[in-house]
Amino acid sequence: MSAETDARFMRTALLLGERGLGRCWPNPSVGCVIVADGRIVGRGWTGPGGRPHAETEALRRAGPAARGATAYVTLEPCAHHGRTPPCSEALIAAGIARVVIACRDPDPRVDGKGITALREAGVDVALGCLEEEARFQHAGLYLRILERRPLVAVKLATSLDGRIATGSGHSRWITGPRARLFGHRLRAAHDAVMVGSGTALVDDPHLGCRLPGLEERSPVRVVADRRLRLSPDARLLRDAPALPLWILTAAEPPADAARALEKAGATLLPVAEPFLRNALALLAERGITRLLVEGGGRLVAALLREDLVDRLHLATAPLLLGGDALAAVGDLGVERVDTAARFEAVEDLRLGGDHLALYVRKR
Repeated sequence: MSAETDARFMRTALLLGERGLGRCWPNPSVGCVIVADGRIVGRGWTGPGGRPHAETEALRRAGPAARGATAYVTLEPCAHHGRTPPCSEALIAAGIARVVIACRDPDPRVDGKGITALREAGVDVALGCLEEEARFQHAGLYLRILERRPLVAVKLATSLDGRIATGSGHSRWITGPRARLFGHRLRAAHDAVMVGSGTALVDDPHLGCRLPGLEERSPVRVVADRRLRLSPDARLLRDAPALPLWILTAAEPPADAARALEKAGATLLPVAEPFLRNALALLAERGITRLLVEGGGRLVAALLREDLVDRLHLATAPLLLGGDALAAVGDLGVERVDTAARFEAVEDLRLGGDHLALYVRKR
């Protein structure tokens, strides 16, 4: 097939892969389409909790039509035995003649082994179709494997002058209802959502996904609370542990507060110093690949100072709150403009009167 045809079918596979984001950790969310005689005969994406894999689901839907067909996969098919047999073996057994792969899997259990298995079985393998787009989608996997931390995306809803509340603390609502719904969609597409203890105390948030029909896609809720200031009566604990709440706390947290929060349903995760880097490493060890940070300003600033922010989702409302209002980001200690963290705009959207943009950290 032509490069244009390959790219067209791979775009479909990438769209399918988006469906599993936030639902299949610690596995990556993979998309797969199987094409015979120029038409799609099977499609699949990684299921909740990581099963079924995209390839096996697409093969199931394709049935006998998979023999001699081409499979388009957003990530290298696995080559190791886990809870299910390797997807590379499933593709070979189904008689797939050609596999187009967007990018390699950095997991040492795979990392080229799936490609080798396919080629040794006589399957034609093409690697690198829409690789940049696929690596963007699988960035959480790459960071978890190569840097021992999840993808960190910060979400901010601000006024035109970068404020998130008035001087008196009033903040509801800066952005409009459509922008707020988009924020819930972001939660559904991430494995976990995190706030600092200050935000948890002041706002008493729930942090679940409240989009109709997507409530079951609420992420793991995480609070960075070294001193365990969170009250056992907080909204976050009213439906824990059914909706998980993890509290990142000091290596030796206050014993009485720890017992009270655990009794209320929270899971406490003691973290050694340096706190932020070790906290992210601990989340990665527990399988988190995509972390959405929703504040507050001190936590966001701390992540920026440590160069740990990969993406910035910024919703800007058309109003001004002034210099006496609360800034979205705390002190960064930047003395020269040329040393500031820089981001590149990659997406632009208008919802109602608000402007939404996605920025990616330039490295």
